Amino acid sequence: MSTSAKIERLIIRRVSTPLTQPYKLSFGPVEAFDMILVEVIDTDGRHGWGEATVLTGYTDETIEQAWETALGISEQLRGKVIDEAKIIAMRAHATTPFTATAFVSACEMAEGNTFLSDVEQRSTPLLAIVNNTRPEAITDEIEARLAEGYRTLKIKVGFDLRPDMERLAFIQSLVADRAALRVDANQAYTEQEGVAFVGGIDPGNIELVEQTCAAGDWAAAVAVSKEARRNGVPFMLDESIYDLGDVDRAADLDCADIIKLKLMKMGGLDALSDGLDHIRNRGMKPVLGNGVAGDIGCWMETCVAAEKLDNAGEMNGFLKPKTRLFDVPMRLENGTLILEPGANVRVDRDALDAHTLDKSERSEA
Repeated sequence: MSTSAKIERLIIRRVSTPLTQPYKLSFGPVEAFDMILVEVIDTDGRHGWGEATVLTGYTDETIEQAWETALGISEQLRGKVIDEAKIIAMRAHATTPFTATAFVSACEMAEGNTFLSDVEQRSTPLLAIVNNTRPEAITDEIEARLAEGYRTLKIKVGFDLRPDMERLAFIQSLVADRAALRVDANQAYTEQEGVAFVGGIDPGNIELVEQTCAAGDWAAAVAVSKEARRNGVPFMLDESIYDLGDVDRAADLDCADIIKLKLMKMGGLDALSDGLDHIRNRGMKPVLGNGVAGDIGCWMETCVAAEKLDNAGEMNGFLKPKTRLFDVPMRLENGTLILEPGANVRVDRDALDAHTLDKSERSEA
């Protein structure tokens, strides 16, 4: 969709939102979401929001770098037509994809992108994270998530190989056939450990194992995917994938059955949609969603997933912060995200101001 409207005001904020509990990842617990939020108001009075939740490890960007990049982009977009603004922001995508995507998706929202403006009610199932590590707590947590309607559970590994495998086996025995399991190592294993993990686990109810080794270690991805297939375990790449070139590389090397995308990597909603199609065209299955994202990012991903995917979304990051900055037009019901047609994004300005660490505004005047 194109528009002749210009950017009248552009506000960027550096925001930090503490989480209700630490989000445990192999490279350390996440205590808060550090965000760049972009607000665009065009000359027709339409608002658009974009989000970059920066977690080094998911991206090479740091929050300090993202803020400096955002300041530079915002200066270039002063008074620009929306279509031109998207092109300018995308010039930063190669080096700072999360930051560039925040600007592009804000422009897409302002111009009424079709994924965000569908009048029909849509929905997508959501997965739930198994956070606990003690057997009694794991049991209680799993039973609670199943009772809430979740039918896909995610287990984080990559901490210690043998205990990881033992914990997964315990979870498999608890879950039985009641849910599919996704297992994510967040790049933590060596090639040898990754091969041992995918080759040594019971494939029962395992929907996929995700990114066992470092993002740039394509040789390890080849070795792990080969062993995973021998054992009947689907293998997914996530952090290795930043653009369509990486999707093609995975396909050419035949080192993934599944590819996960995140909106923040792809440069906007339309680019995300194209990426999902490209994965299928290269003979792999797409998965979508970001567990380290706020309301805006998760809502946008849900809008795309409801149109494009038939598996559980991973866009559960919005459930983690203590404070909600936005009321987005979707609700969680029985483990499913339901989009509400005709509703608008509402902002809690007081909460937003309370969590804003820095702010900059540009106007056409």
